[in-house]
Amino acid sequence: MEWQGWAALAITLGALAILITTTLGAHLVMMGALVLLGVLGILTSSEALAGFSNSGVITVAAMFVVAAGIHGSGGIDLLVNKVLGNPKTERSALARIFAPVVLLSGFLNNTPVVATMIPALHAWSRKIGIPASKLMIPLSYSAILGGTLTLIGTSTNLVVNGQYQAITGEAGFSLFSITLVGIPVTIAGIIFMLIFFPKWLPSRNTGNAFGNLREFTLEVAIDPNGPLVGKTVAQAGLRNLERVYLVEIERGGTIVTATPSEERLKANDRLVFAGDTQAISDLLRIHGIIPSLEQDTYQSLATDRSERCLVEAVVSPHCAAVGYAIRDAQFHDRYGAIVLAVARNGERLQGNLSSIRLKAGDTLLLESRPAFVSRQKYNKDFLLINDLATLQPRHEKAYIAWGILAVIVAAAGFGVTSMLYASLVGAGLMLMTGCCSVSQAEKSIDFQVIITIAASFALGAALQKTGVATFLAHHLIEASQNNPLLMLILVYVCVSLLTEMITNNAAAILMLPIALDLTSRAGLNHEPFIFAIMMAASASFATPLGYQTNLMVYGPGNYRFTDFIKVGLPMNIFVGAVSLITIIAIWPLS
Repeated sequence: MEWQGWAALAITLGALAILITTTLGAHLVMMGALVLLGVLGILTSSEALAGFSNSGVITVAAMFVVAAGIHGSGGIDLLVNKVLGNPKTERSALARIFAPVVLLSGFLNNTPVVATMIPALHAWSRKIGIPASKLMIPLSYSAILGGTLTLIGTSTNLVVNGQYQAITGEAGFSLFSITLVGIPVTIAGIIFMLIFFPKWLPSRNTGNAFGNLREFTLEVAIDPNGPLVGKTVAQAGLRNLERVYLVEIERGGTIVTATPSEERLKANDRLVFAGDTQAISDLLRIHGIIPSLEQDTYQSLATDRSERCLVEAVVSPHCAAVGYAIRDAQFHDRYGAIVLAVARNGERLQGNLSSIRLKAGDTLLLESRPAFVSRQKYNKDFLLINDLATLQPRHEKAYIAWGILAVIVAAAGFGVTSMLYASLVGAGLMLMTGCCSVSQAEKSIDFQVIITIAASFALGAALQKTGVATFLAHHLIEASQNNPLLMLILVYVCVSLLTEMITNNAAAILMLPIALDLTSRAGLNHEPFIFAIMMAASASFATPLGYQTNLMVYGPGNYRFTDFIKVGLPMNIFVGAVSLITIIAIWPLS
């Protein structure tokens, strides 16, 4: 290789190292790599920016809007309400979850599907008496499996198809090309979960009245100018609250635990409660109680409290506040929100709320202005799982939204038009029919994902152009001793490992040019290798950080990191084996 090849390889390895070892956003890392490749003259400006005009990337953006239409019209709620019902066992509950989630994820982006299902499953779990910890990981995994059913089921499939078209100049794959692999893998994965997950998943019930509730630690203060000063705990109505419990009172540096009902409240007392989200929402409506963490700030916001809303959010690994105590992170100044409560691993966090150091996966209850929700659609410091003040769904539009989705699928599936134009028409119809508003459509497009994907194309192009892909393919051939089956396994394992460490889209895009060179040099059929990349990039189960939906259910399910390893690692191996066996059975390698 010439110096351009070594430089492209160094930039690629450097980008991977930064993504693995830091919390810097993937979109920033990939854009930095794109700029370096352009400045060094390795890629021309048109080559470096080609990803931003790629049909796969545009299709991903349009499908975000289609998903917003299904979400905004209450289409998911319509399906959930008709399917979930009242199961008697854990296995029957899982079976009822799998059907709608797999179906939805086959044609919509996984993130809005899981985000919509999380609060619905929480309420449902309390109703049927099954812990949320038995349901949330299966929710994420079934969404991942559903995404493998079609080419539009996940953004990874679309961008791999787009890059394949760009590199080879061929027509690409049809909507249901991957379905031959996706259906048996999804069925096998569901059977695997039904057999083993009821035994393997933790049950975080404690056996008491709060056993099936996700506990928050909430710290509030007695307003010195409010009506509760001088009243007893019982007189203030704080003793017999449903689903929330007064744990202790902090007063002048001393702690009053096992607080008696006759204890009189004083100005600026700090009261620590534990309970679930809805109960905390009710508690904050009591006149004379204010959040304690930001008392000075909160007093200045009291005049516009009606404009503020409660938001439930999971801390992203890319959040700038990770590793800092809430007060040290200047949370209000940075995000315009007040932390009301923190949940971690289903356990009440001890100590002063302001001293809690935030970790990725923590679930926060925030009071914020509506603009906070809009900003986080772009910033991605938090994964919003329950906006308690969102617009009411337009339920009368639900059937229209489903009809539009059906038209898109039929048009692309029968070759009436390309997936690009089908998705663009679908996005336009969602807006024209009022299934979602323009504002909802704008917020639905995850620009960080779009930028990450588009910029990643530059790295893939550089690996192809400079001969790095050929170089690596040559060494893979040597490592596999010219055995096509071993080559396929190595490609799958490489993508699977990369996906657990960096984004699944980036892993797939980096490996595709290598796989294409590998098949060309070895004289092999490229299709099984491309489908292996698609499946391996999607099949990320072993860690909560490997796939965004895993991180979204991490806090709501009261999970620990080891819970994902316990069930996800066997799931990775099993799904990988089924995928490879299916691919080999359908397509000849030579």
